[in-house]
Amino acid sequence: MDERQLVDQVVEALRAGKPVVLPMDTVYGLCAYPYRAEPAERLYSLKGRDAVQPIALVAADVDMLFECAPELRGRAATYARALFPGPLTLILSNPARRFRWLTGSRPETLGVRVPDVGGVTRAVLETIGAVAATSANISGGPDPRTLDAVPAEILDSAGAVVDGGELPGTPSTVLDLSGPEPVVVREGAVPAEEALQRLAPLLA
Repeated sequence: MDERQLVDQVVEALRAGKPVVLPMDTVYGLCAYPYRAEPAERLYSLKGRDAVQPIALVAADVDMLFECAPELRGRAATYARALFPGPLTLILSNPARRFRWLTGSRPETLGVRVPDVGGVTRAVLETIGAVAATSANISGGPDPRTLDAVPAEILDSAGAVVDGGELPGTPSTVLDLSGPEPVVVREGAVPAEEALQRLAPLLA
C-alpha cells in the first residue's frame, strides 16, 4: 500500500467513527474524528480514560485550529502562533463550549495542539482538518514511542494503524493559558521555561 492509499484508509476510518493510531511528534497517538461525540466516546472507552479527563484537539495548522473554534482567536491566536507547531498542548478559553465531548470536566476550556509532523500524519490532518488525540496507551500505562509498545487491544480495535518508526517518546508539554497567568500543567518535550520565555513579550 502506497502512502496515498494509506492516507485514504486512515481518513475513511476516521470519518466512519473508528479510532486510528498515528505517529505524532511525541508518541503514538490514539485518534478519533473530532466533529461528533460518538467517535470520541469510543476513544475514551478503548483507552479506559475517565470522562472527566480532557482530550486534545489536534489541528493541521493554526489557521485550521481557529476555523474549528473561532472564539479562540485574538490573544489565544497570538499565543498559538508563537508556540506552534511543536510538541506543546495549550489549554485555551473556550467560551462557546465547543467540542464538549473533548473537554472533560472543564467545558469552558479546550486543549489544542498543532504538531510538527510530516508524512501520513500530516497528510491526514491536512485532509480532515483536525483529530481528537491522546497517547495510544491504556490509561495510566507508558507512553508508546514505538508501534510495538501500543497495547494489542488498541491495535486490534483501530480502523487503521500507521507505523512511523521510533518516536521521541516524551509527551507534549502542557500549558494552561486560560487564566490571567500561564500555568504549567505538565513538563514534557519542550522545557516549560523555554515556552514561557517565548510567551513573555506577549504577556507583558
